[in-house]
Amino acid sequence: MALDFTPNTIQQLPEICDFVPQYEKSRMEGHKFVINPVTGDVIAHMGKGFSPAGHRAFCSSVYKVVRDNHTPEQLEGMSVAFRSAHGGGWLRMDITLPNVTYDIVTNNGHKTKTGYRIIALHGVDGTCGNLIYFGAIDFFCTNGMITGEYDMTKCKNTSNFTIGGLEKRLYDGYTDFSDRMARLNTWGKINLAGLDVPSVLSKIIPSEKKAEKMFSLYKEESHTRGENVFSLYSAFTNYATYGDERNNFKIRNTGKDTREVTLFKREQEVAKWVDSPTFKGLVVA
Repeated sequence: MALDFTPNTIQQLPEICDFVPQYEKSRMEGHKFVINPVTGDVIAHMGKGFSPAGHRAFCSSVYKVVRDNHTPEQLEGMSVAFRSAHGGGWLRMDITLPNVTYDIVTNNGHKTKTGYRIIALHGVDGTCGNLIYFGAIDFFCTNGMITGEYDMTKCKNTSNFTIGGLEKRLYDGYTDFSDRMARLNTWGKINLAGLDVPSVLSKIIPSEKKAEKMFSLYKEESHTRGENVFSLYSAFTNYATYGDERNNFKIRNTGKDTREVTLFKREQEVAKWVDSPTFKGLVVA
């Protein structure tokens, strides 16, 4: 059983990630190879002081803090999903609390139910430290979202790490969830019908081709949710959630096991778009 969860609330920690890093000496002075003992593969070449906690230890600690800082009612139905990359060196733990929700109603009457979301990233290959993000999930189309201004908690990535301060961040994240979703609800009332949306997108997204494809995605979203800022934001989050023919933003298969990292980088990219002066100009009171 993974992470001391009950079987009906947790997907198994991916086998390729369920290990304590092992090391072999490098020919380069002061460095060592990081080995995934599950596969026997070298997954990183790091300095001799590099000694991260294993994925299981990190995820168990995050889960314990989440469990201990929410009520049984809030935790009911909680789901935890894992995604991995870099031969098991990179892991993403995505926690959703479906009982902590907010309904967003747009200007055409469409209702979107959102749920509270906690994202934990961990690397044993030097590609990332211990990162905790907070956000939401759109239950209508399962788009994930993190907000532009909502920050993350960093924990030192060592074998004896502690998640100091995460308790307060969880409390703040939960209490701020309704405020953040209320803001999205306001976006759903801001009409874009008379606005030159392609021009707006060209100022937010540097790539002309990407901006054109995003406008097509916005038109699809607005057909359901109406022509408003929330539909534009939903197009952004769709881009960050899928990387295939569903949204025409297909991720190229390089054979290097980077798909999940790419998708999360897209979520960070969306956060920057939302934090841009142009987008802020759409939602200013």
